[in-house]
Amino acid sequence: MTALPSSLAPTALADTDLAGTDLAVTATGLVKTFGSHRAVDGVDLEVRRGEVFGVLGPNGAGKTTMIRMLATLLPIDGGTASVFGVDVREQPHMVRQLVGVTGQYASVDENLTGRENLWLFGRLQGLRSARARATADDLLERFGLTEAADRQISTFSGGMRRRLDLAASLISRPPLIFLDEPTTGLDPRTRGQMWDTIRDLVREGSTVLLTTQYLDEADQLADRIAVIDRGLKVAEGTPDELKTSVGSSSLQLRMSNEADTAAALEVVRRVLGEEPVLTPEHGGLNASLSDANQAADVLIALRQSGLSIAAATVQKPTLDEVFLAITGHGTDEDTTTPDLTPEATR
Repeated sequence: MTALPSSLAPTALADTDLAGTDLAVTATGLVKTFGSHRAVDGVDLEVRRGEVFGVLGPNGAGKTTMIRMLATLLPIDGGTASVFGVDVREQPHMVRQLVGVTGQYASVDENLTGRENLWLFGRLQGLRSARARATADDLLERFGLTEAADRQISTFSGGMRRRLDLAASLISRPPLIFLDEPTTGLDPRTRGQMWDTIRDLVREGSTVLLTTQYLDEADQLADRIAVIDRGLKVAEGTPDELKTSVGSSSLQLRMSNEADTAAALEVVRRVLGEEPVLTPEHGGLNASLSDANQAADVLIALRQSGLSIAAATVQKPTLDEVFLAITGHGTDEDTTTPDLTPEATR
């Protein structure tokens, strides 16, 4: 993928009255309700210019709902929000000129070619035909789609569709880009390509607000992360700050006899004075350590209790441990309320 052409660089804030604004997004007490369900429940956010801000949470946590409110696609039921100082509720038309949105599902027309889709998006955004065509060509080259430009979208792979969808969101050169789970359903190689593209966008002046349920994605891309669970912001910080919050390191244990796990949990709780986290998918448990030397105390206590260990490792915390410690469940748990539509609660 080539560098972003100067004609497609993010709109210079210095050319507007937003030049002195340090924050790209500010939200205070953001609320969205669907019937009796609060899909977003009093969330506060501050996204700084020039960063990738990650919003991490499982399906149904309220991530997409929050993005849709900030992008003026859903009305705000409570609280306030602004984009580069522009009030989302009071000045939605101005906000729409400042943001680009790439949703979880491609918004392109499958019956058109890649080039036709981008030309159409350009025309819909007020570009003259020649300018829309030139912009489409630049973006197709930028996202490595030139060779497939004249093929119908129905022949595109999932990764190609996602890249084209992201290209479409950049036609108006927005300084702020909302990416809602941009790599969902992509293979590892294509995910890596999307990560590189996101890094390029930030290097070239964009601010990115990224929602994801993939812990490794948040760890790789985000300068700061807000953890959202059941509509609430339950933690915020840099990846390192979040990891440090659950201990300087962690002890991962797997018992020789899975039936001994409950007894091992009691031993670990007694030695460390803290609640370890069960990891059913691995048949074991994780325990936070304020000092890595505490691992020896735990292993000695387990042996004295007659409990046999199949595997034990000490490592720095990962975002997986952080999420489990904060919420009590993994990001693969769907927290969508059953009587609500998926669109309402993502």
